[in-house]
Amino acid sequence: MKQWHKFIERFREVTGWKILDSYLLRKFLGSVVYAIALLMTIVVIFDLSENIQRFMDKGVPVGKIITGYYLNFIPYFINLFIPLFTFISVIWFTSKLSSHNEIISILGNGISFKRFLRPYLIGSIIIMLVSLLLANLVVPHTNARLNQFKYDYFGRAAISTSYIHVKNDSKSYMFVERWDRGQNQGYFATYEAFDNQRVTDKITAQTMKYDEKTGHWQLQRYVRRQFIDGVEYVTTGDLLDTTFNVLPVNFSQDVFISETMPYKELRRFIRDEKRRGSNLVTSYQIEAHKRVANPLGIIIMTFLGVSVSSRKNARGVGVHIFIGMGLAFTFIFLQQVSTVFSVSGGLPPILGTWLPNLIFLAVTIILLKMAQK
Repeated sequence: MKQWHKFIERFREVTGWKILDSYLLRKFLGSVVYAIALLMTIVVIFDLSENIQRFMDKGVPVGKIITGYYLNFIPYFINLFIPLFTFISVIWFTSKLSSHNEIISILGNGISFKRFLRPYLIGSIIIMLVSLLLANLVVPHTNARLNQFKYDYFGRAAISTSYIHVKNDSKSYMFVERWDRGQNQGYFATYEAFDNQRVTDKITAQTMKYDEKTGHWQLQRYVRRQFIDGVEYVTTGDLLDTTFNVLPVNFSQDVFISETMPYKELRRFIRDEKRRGSNLVTSYQIEAHKRVANPLGIIIMTFLGVSVSSRKNARGVGVHIFIGMGLAFTFIFLQQVSTVFSVSGGLPPILGTWLPNLIFLAVTIILLKMAQK
């Protein structure tokens, strides 16, 4: 505690922190927490009313609904909407300050508008750090537990019905017609190895299953064709125990699997998927960039909210909220459009993810220059 108090005192000395800054920071953070608590309560009530019959039909215990479902459900939605929560909260409490002439009084006492923005900056950085923690460490684990809950009680096995091709190494490929993620098992599997564009080894099997204990693949009812010096050798059997350079996750061609991985694991997964030639690499890269772009967007949205709501309006707070909601939905629209162009339109993932932030950063700078001084 002593070290913490020393840090606070040192921070106040370096930054020139005043009672007014603490007042604005408390207002800022308090408004964000209140907005999150209020909206999450509404979301949980609506979700519970929609799913309560399913919980009862499946006989899910009340404790499991709370710990297994909602405690994992809430962090995802908090992280998803925290930039919007922050933006609306800033507009709300700053408009109230403006309508009560508090901002005019602050600026009239010789405090510059730039100095007035300092507690907003500190508050947005605090929320940004919380969002980074949620997005890259907490939410991936809660998403994984939520998916497990749904699989345990609702039987969502997430079976892929599309043909899946995976690169095993530089000279071999694997293919399954259908993959059962719940059982770690593929159906109608094929392995092919090449040398100088000629097939040297080909294995077909009705099923292939991964053994987590041994790390081996078990191919059932298989046919193997090997080509050695122009001669074909054929072997068949009921079970072939072997190893490949792929794991079950490589066959789970599901965009949402990236949402269950912490950031470092996701980056390794993207590198592996690039090497294997996955057609979902772009979607995985977008998820990785969003984990950083969305939290940093909180700072942009904070100053955008201040620039919109700091000037007193004769029509009251409602005008500021109306303008703010229009900007917020424009931002969300740009995010969706740029993501679609990244996935299917050839726009690089990093540009598709960061473009809305860059556009709104420019808008925020312009509005701040026009704001009340």
